[in-house]
Amino acid sequence: MFKLFRFLKPYWWQLIILILATGVQVWTTLRLPALMADIINDGIVPGNTDYIWVTGARMIGLAVISAISSLVSSYFAARVGTSYARDVREAIFTRIINFNLLDLKEFSTASLITRTTNDVNQVQMVTIMIFAIMLRAPLFLVISIIMAIQTAPDMSWIIMVGAVSIIGSAILIMSLVMPKFKIFQELIDKITLITRENLTGLKVVRAFDNEKLEKKKFTKTNDALTKLLIFIDKVLELQNPLINIIFNGTTLLCSWVGISLLSKDFAYLGNMTAFAQYVGHVMMSFLMMSMLFVMLPRANVSAHRINDVLKRVPKINWKNKTNGVPDREAKVEFKNVDFCYPEANEKVLGDVSFEAKAGETTAFIGSTGSGKSTLINLVPRFYEATAGEILINGLSIKEYAKDDLMKRIGYVPQRGMLFAGTVKSNIKFGAPDATDEDMRKSARIAQAENFIEKLPEKYNSHISQGGTNVSGGQKQRLSIARAICKKPDIFIFDDAFSALDMKTDARLREALKEITDSAVVLIVAQRVSTIKDAEQIVVLDNGRVVGKGTHLELLKKCKVYQEIVKSQFSDQEFKTEMKKAEKGGRRA
Repeated sequence: MFKLFRFLKPYWWQLIILILATGVQVWTTLRLPALMADIINDGIVPGNTDYIWVTGARMIGLAVISAISSLVSSYFAARVGTSYARDVREAIFTRIINFNLLDLKEFSTASLITRTTNDVNQVQMVTIMIFAIMLRAPLFLVISIIMAIQTAPDMSWIIMVGAVSIIGSAILIMSLVMPKFKIFQELIDKITLITRENLTGLKVVRAFDNEKLEKKKFTKTNDALTKLLIFIDKVLELQNPLINIIFNGTTLLCSWVGISLLSKDFAYLGNMTAFAQYVGHVMMSFLMMSMLFVMLPRANVSAHRINDVLKRVPKINWKNKTNGVPDREAKVEFKNVDFCYPEANEKVLGDVSFEAKAGETTAFIGSTGSGKSTLINLVPRFYEATAGEILINGLSIKEYAKDDLMKRIGYVPQRGMLFAGTVKSNIKFGAPDATDEDMRKSARIAQAENFIEKLPEKYNSHISQGGTNVSGGQKQRLSIARAICKKPDIFIFDDAFSALDMKTDARLREALKEITDSAVVLIVAQRVSTIKDAEQIVVLDNGRVVGKGTHLELLKKCKVYQEIVKSQFSDQEFKTEMKKAEKGGRRA
């Protein structure tokens, strides 16, 4: 947990005020028992009324100063603790959004959410306790023991008895609950995972009438979490009765020993009273510290989980500045590229080579699992090729700064992803400085203008998180408009036309031609009709390129492509296409 304290550095001056206020509070509070002893010994016993009034006034002044100091220290403890938690959350989020896809796979989404929320809250709570207790309690403890021994040395052994008893009870409680805190966080992760999974997949759960099964899974985990919490709470609840027994026992012991000493010397009354108060402070200090030490293991588990994210070094290293000068003409080139997932035995891609030029469309097709989406994800470096070289505009992607590479790419994922906001904010997501005219043009090319104009507030209409208030086709068209508005050198469409009907698909591809004269267009598609007009089609099978060429060229020489076309066309259409290929025509 102490590794996270580096986030406290900006608040050093507030911590100084906190420490000073705590010191003043401790000093003024511990002066009161000594003054009370003076009132008894030098005021009440000899009957000196003036001394009682003067010393009483001093006690009131010290009490006021102590109260103000307590308020100041509590305020700064809360302020620094919450600011510290904010900075930790921001650091986690910043680290997460810089992860590549392989990094994200090592932490589940549910776990990352829990670490950013629940774990940070645990660390924040204990940090505030440290500022409120850890600074105050040791000072109270040390000074109280010194002053108690000075006040009544004959009774000092009582402090040792009480201290050993409290420390023993704290060790007992910690040994019982510490192993459970890690299990607790793991169960919280699992609860979050099941909840998120069911909320995002609610349609599927209902369609297959599996609510009972999912409820059973949730109930099982929820019951395990409940049983664990009950156990932890039972153990922690032992603390209060144990402390009360020890506290009351030491008070009774002080009274018994003190009264026996009073029979020898009545002037010992003031010292006995002050000693009892100092012992109370000692016991209270041990109590606060034991509470903190019980909470620390839980926060320490959370801190380890947070540090696992923060110390994670992304597998892909970006240059701070692009090394070299990219060509002005857009081009994407793969040279003998391999890709293999970590710890996997087989390559997902093997010896992939092709060149995609500006003004041309390069399409990728193949059976499910052939590596199409993986290949396309190598271009923006969502994954890193394990062998070979990828060139963007004549320069290796490893030589690019992240911002420089990403500004050249307009990416449309397989599943259209929208963010909470408006239609306008979503289209301008990658180009916030784009004009409204650019936005409207992008929407028109993406075939989104018609449905946008029918919305109540048109481009200012609200979009829910994830785009849940628009259809799948509308999400996809808005995602395409977002990429177009960016005006990139390279367009990447990862099966981005799958939710569009054939007519909309055709109109969109025709409209794209007016803006892609100087851009590379990379398309992953399942439908042959979407890519048959492409200047180059790359056919993949089990991660390897088995054919390259135009639609008709591949029909003539690539059996895998022939099988794909045959599975999507009627027998008559397939025969017609084959006749065109045999005649050597360039396009269907």
